[in-house]
Amino acid sequence: MLKIVRTEKIAAFMEKPLLPRESGQFVAGRSRDVFVEESGVQKVAEMLYCLRNSDDLSANGWKKANPLAPAPTSDQVANWVFVVDTMNFSFWPEKETQQCEVTYKSVTYTGYMTLCASITRAMEEGIPITDPMYFSQMSLKELAHVLRSDNETDMPMLQERHEALTEGGRILLEHGGSFQGFISKAGNDAQKMVELIVEKIPSYRDEATYEGKRIAFYKRAQILVADYWAVMEAKGQTGIINMNWLTMFADYRVPQALVYLGVLRYSDSLMQTLKNGELLCSGDRREVEIRGCSIWCVELIKDRLCQLVQERDGQTCSINSAIIDFYLWPFAKQHHKEMAHIPIHHTRCIYY
Repeated sequence: MLKIVRTEKIAAFMEKPLLPRESGQFVAGRSRDVFVEESGVQKVAEMLYCLRNSDDLSANGWKKANPLAPAPTSDQVANWVFVVDTMNFSFWPEKETQQCEVTYKSVTYTGYMTLCASITRAMEEGIPITDPMYFSQMSLKELAHVLRSDNETDMPMLQERHEALTEGGRILLEHGGSFQGFISKAGNDAQKMVELIVEKIPSYRDEATYEGKRIAFYKRAQILVADYWAVMEAKGQTGIINMNWLTMFADYRVPQALVYLGVLRYSDSLMQTLKNGELLCSGDRREVEIRGCSIWCVELIKDRLCQLVQERDGQTCSINSAIIDFYLWPFAKQHHKEMAHIPIHHTRCIYY
């Protein structure tokens, strides 16, 4: 029996993983503790329909969520995006009362924004943090200084962030010395960009095995492409195709918003597990179900939204899943008090 199980695991590892959209559908069709609610899909699609012509559902939404990024016209903005997204994981605090904080221009930030504030602060201090020649070989001590907190709570997983950033820097140097030079090798196709990132940079390989099938979410690789696309759009340099291939970026904050909005439902046992603050390992069945069902329900929302636009406006909808994510993540931050009764899942990993 043990030999059969081991053989099945080896077979799953050897096959190519399902792509993120297919992974979400596969997981949602078999999930035991996370469920997609059709009524919630309709409700959120109607909510987004009312916003269909606003900046909230456009590439401009990225700039609203990233006010600390350099101006789109800056030569450094593409490398800033790469540096931030390469370290864009695991910001949740062990205790809510002990959060890493970074103050920049009299505003104190927590969570993901501490990373943005730290990188922009370092640039103003003259540290060449967006130069691959520098960050490919920077020491752990140097990165600790860049990411320093204003209080006694340090940013989590400093060692892992250092490993991911220096690895990413070395790979950029092998491919032209800038993120823009590196990503140009994929042409202007979003899918090929994600595939290039995942192939060349190991820390972006966000994969798991679920029900004997190898699956992939590629949260950071997808958000890196989406952020780059948003920057290029803001510059007026359009032309990246196949953006509809991207899914939402499966993390821990957006699923909370989806539960709040009635699109996702957790089983009683999973909800109690999360309320107890139990840690879910990366690849745990329940963790995979939360992320996979999040991807699939946003796909359903997008499809329903586009159907509404076609039926009511007689137009083709250009809103993709990345834009919906760009809306949902700030929504979760803005409504954190109303959503306080819904726990996020806690997973310490480099993937989100």
